[in-house]
Amino acid sequence: MVADIGLIGLGVMGRNLALNLADHGYVVAVYNRTADRTREFVTSEVGDRPVLPTFELRELVTKLRHPRVVLLMVAAGEAVDRVLGDLLPLLDDGDIVIDGGNSHYTDTARRVRQAEERGLRYVGMGISGGEEGARHGPSIMPGGTPSAWPHIRDMFQDIAASTPDGTPCCDWVGPGGAGHYVKMVHNGIEYGDMQVIAEAYDLLRQAGTTTGEMAEVFRRWGRGVLDSYLIDITARILTVTEDDGVPVVDRILDAAGQKGTGKWTVVSSMELGRPVTLVAEAVYARIVSSFVDQRRRAANVLTGPDRSALRSVTADDVHDALYASKIVSYAQGFMLLKAASERYGWDLDLGRIASLWRAGCIIRARFLDDITAAYRREPGLASLMLDDFFARALAGAQDGWRRTVTTAVAGGVPVPAYASALAFYDSYRAARLPANLIQAQRDFFGAHTYERVDRPRGEFFHTDWG
Repeated sequence: MVADIGLIGLGVMGRNLALNLADHGYVVAVYNRTADRTREFVTSEVGDRPVLPTFELRELVTKLRHPRVVLLMVAAGEAVDRVLGDLLPLLDDGDIVIDGGNSHYTDTARRVRQAEERGLRYVGMGISGGEEGARHGPSIMPGGTPSAWPHIRDMFQDIAASTPDGTPCCDWVGPGGAGHYVKMVHNGIEYGDMQVIAEAYDLLRQAGTTTGEMAEVFRRWGRGVLDSYLIDITARILTVTEDDGVPVVDRILDAAGQKGTGKWTVVSSMELGRPVTLVAEAVYARIVSSFVDQRRRAANVLTGPDRSALRSVTADDVHDALYASKIVSYAQGFMLLKAASERYGWDLDLGRIASLWRAGCIIRARFLDDITAAYRREPGLASLMLDDFFARALAGAQDGWRRTVTTAVAGGVPVPAYASALAFYDSYRAARLPANLIQAQRDFFGAHTYERVDRPRGEFFHTDWG
């Protein structure tokens, strides 16, 4: 039997993708560095599916039809380069290698160039949806050597999630490292989504709402504009209790982990000069959460305000703060994608990218239909906040958003994402900011010069301030 695709790496994601491919009628040759894992997978999970176990890379390659397609599902970083070092010499001109892990986009761009120099085709494929998505339909974001796409398109669109209108959540993103860049920004936005939900949970909890009551609040929110996978699972999480009736969430240590993609998004935003401030606050919030012992000590040393202000917290206001902050976060994320597209020559279709996230991925939400529509109306839109739909949504939500931030500050409850998003909103809509003073200071101590409001842009001046 000749295989349609070879898959290297039988971790949870690799196993589930292999089963997904096989369920769609594709013959899959699989290989894992540890042979026992391959045997265990084939014995316990494959059944009568068309999955061929192999125990050497050369054996895997010999079982593939031409042009060969090999999907790597190994840890990002050095592990990918090690596998490529062994694999590429076994391949022929025109063969296709796909990296389905969370590789950094600069590594992917380098690997695309190296593969193409050998006559091979290379794809960096962002895959979102976790193990459930991998098994039943993820969101897939491929980019790299463009000539690879016609050979792999049907296969990956077959296994991807689909929107209600039947559109597959898989489409070509762009050349070089574009696929993994888009996945990186997706993950950064995911950090932000989780943080704005966590801040809602914390505010309601500290205002005296019970966990059971909060579950109902989130269920109600999930029937409106906040309808999303993360809102749905939050409601479900809040209903799960242990044998003694205590909610499981109350016994989970408040120290959040992270794997780096949020940080990568923030670093890239600084390099490209685009403020993804909400994602940055979400990353820093996770870092602060890790200071468990310091925070417990500080709780007994540092004072805060009386918490009586929290009695005025309402679920409706918190809803509006969450919704408005989410709009700002996505606006910032898409501004970053636009800047990267221009810098690297990727020609990203922002509306199409939003549509790829409508199903299968962790940030899937009704909200993404509105983003897709905004970019269909104006493909060159500078910011989602300038779209009529989102401008009206922000106007409708801002009173509750402002009350929420004000009340949180008065009650001593940290809401870094809500506050940062509101600061960006107010900065973005300001016709004049105090940066003129900063420029005067820079010119005073460093003769950095400045532009003037009464002269054309691009003319620079210096004052002898002494």
